Amino acid sequence: DLSECEAYLRELNHLIQSMEVLHRTYSAPSIQALQTTSFDSTKKEKRLQRKWCHKNYNKDVKTTLQVPSCISSGFIRLHASNPNLSTAALGNGKPDLESLDSHFHEAKLQEDFCRVSTNLHTTMKSVLSSLTSERERLKQCLDHNSFPPTSPQVHLKNSLSAALAQNSELRERLSKIHAESHIIEPTIISLTAPVQKQDSADDSHPLIHQISNESRASIAESFCEFFDAQEVLLSACSSENEVSDDSYISDISDNVSMDNFSNDTEEEGVVSCRRRSCLPSPSPNSNTFSLWNILRKNIGKDLSKVTMPVHLNEPLNTLQRLCEELEYSELLDRAANTENPFDRMIYIATFVVSGYASSFYRTGGKPFNPVLGETYECDRPDRGFRFIAEQVSHHPPISACHAESKNFVFRQDLRCKNKFWGKSMEIVPVCTTHVTVPRFGDHYEWNKVTSCIHNILSGQRWIEHYGEITIQTSSSDVCQCKVTFIKAKCWNSNLNEVEGTITDSKGKVVHRLFGKWHEALFCGDPSSATCIWRANSMPVNYEQYYGFTKFAIELNELDPSLKVLLPPTDTRLRVDQRLLEEGDLEAADEQKQRIEELQRDRRRILEENNTSHQPKFFRMSKEGDWVSNHTYWELRKDPGFAHVDFPTLW
Repeated sequence: DLSECEAYLRELNHLIQSMEVLHRTYSAPSIQALQTTSFDSTKKEKRLQRKWCHKNYNKDVKTTLQVPSCISSGFIRLHASNPNLSTAALGNGKPDLESLDSHFHEAKLQEDFCRVSTNLHTTMKSVLSSLTSERERLKQCLDHNSFPPTSPQVHLKNSLSAALAQNSELRERLSKIHAESHIIEPTIISLTAPVQKQDSADDSHPLIHQISNESRASIAESFCEFFDAQEVLLSACSSENEVSDDSYISDISDNVSMDNFSNDTEEEGVVSCRRRSCLPSPSPNSNTFSLWNILRKNIGKDLSKVTMPVHLNEPLNTLQRLCEELEYSELLDRAANTENPFDRMIYIATFVVSGYASSFYRTGGKPFNPVLGETYECDRPDRGFRFIAEQVSHHPPISACHAESKNFVFRQDLRCKNKFWGKSMEIVPVCTTHVTVPRFGDHYEWNKVTSCIHNILSGQRWIEHYGEITIQTSSSDVCQCKVTFIKAKCWNSNLNEVEGTITDSKGKVVHRLFGKWHEALFCGDPSSATCIWRANSMPVNYEQYYGFTKFAIELNELDPSLKVLLPPTDTRLRVDQRLLEEGDLEAADEQKQRIEELQRDRRRILEENNTSHQPKFFRMSKEGDWVSNHTYWELRKDPGFAHVDFPTLW
């Protein structure tokens, strides 16, 4: 044992020091003893001399008192050279010489022992030092090998290894893409073989993307959009409230699936048109603007009649925000190409979560409130769908939309209730979203979660979504899904987390989902999960352009060839929104006030005539939902909207 060895060495060191003291004591001449011997020898000289001459000694005594021959001659010489010394002095000096000889011998042994002990001590000390250092090295090695799998170092090492492996896979896939000029889409998705095969390549990239996104500092910035107007903040019936909700539900979709979808369209021969990648003008600086000043000046007034400054808005409309939920519609295409109903539900649930992603980035403002009768179309042959939306009610505000493709039908009518808490505001959607997959006859429907904007009056605004979404198939009870948006806690740094389970008709869990609504969604156990979706990367300098995604930048683009086909009620033709997009805030603010006043005039006329507004492209169903009447695209084609009467909205 090293501790015992160390103790023994300390003891030996102490002993050696004591022996060295003893050695110095015996080896030094005793002056007092020499003086005493010299003094006593003079007094006893005669008496000892007589005893020496007359006493008879036997052989034993003579043998005992005999002086060694090697010393006697020396003493004879000493006696000859010192005539004052008596014979008695010689006799008395024999034992003293023998004692001195013994002392010299003992001193020699002690000296040797000290030397050997010192060497031993030095050697043992060196051994102890070597063993101690070796023990520390072994201990560090053992500690390193025995780190738990959750150790930060091991976790970092594993993450780095995984990232390198995924990067390698991505590099290999990109090389293959470059060689083949397109990616072959995995048409069938199953969590067993197909999904994992598909995601082994695509997911590697999502994993890397998720790591980079986790460094983002806040979620909150996205929610500024919801409180552009006082109506939005305090009036539950205003159209601005409606806008807010939709803005939360924008996009978080799957880049992987988007790539594959675009490849499909290319394979089908669809030529994608070139679209803009940047807005005409950056967002204005609104740091000096105070929302509280507006609220303070209008205390006691009907906020629905108060015109809000245009610089609180972003150059998009609530109807366009509804379309923004379809940014990753290829998830629905994948669902339509998946035979297994449980795997199909994975893509439906992922599509639902992806609708909230874009709200993470929105820092510029809230969408414009659509006026009653306003419409918006989005025909995207490159994505395989076409979309139509209309503001069907103003009090309460209701925005209805309908999208269709060969793989799915998507519809919803959005209505919201707002709760103002002073420092924050909750937007509670009261609506149901529907998706139909004609190939399998599936009809999915789900609710939306609550969205909350924090620090709406001062400080850094941020948004969170919380609550539970239940996805059901009204056509069968084979499976259902529950997705929980976890509410942030002050002691928990993990924000924006979602968890979900897909169960069979008996309630048995078949698949588990987890991730973050602004980054990515995974399926399976955390240790071996497959990435189903990840959010697209943001455009360069997106912070300077209202935090828009690439898809959002395209929504308000007005091509001359498209302009002649649009109805005069289309959002792209709205003057105040177009002026804001171009950076002319003063003119935009004037036009916004004029358009809002026109809407009040139309409403007053309807009330005077005791009539109500009749939506042009949507109707009320027996269940109380607003559904498409399927006339928009027919009228667009023949006779064209130029031959149809529309109210003057702006």
